[in-house]
Amino acid sequence: MSAHSTYDLLRHLADSWGLLVMTFVFLVLCLWPFLRPGARQLSDEAATSIFKDENDGE
Repeated sequence: MSAHSTYDLLRHLADSWGLLVMTFVFLVLCLWPFLRPGARQLSDEAATSIFKDENDGE
């Protein structure tokens, strides 16, 4: 197999399947925080942590 045909094969794979794979990985990474167990509690704590004062409860 020559270098030119290896390049053509890799180019064809990148053109046909590369975008599909990258889109799938992007969607999984975007949805991961919302779909994993226990994520809501951690997200709520992170969202409200900036409003907590050092002297809360005093």
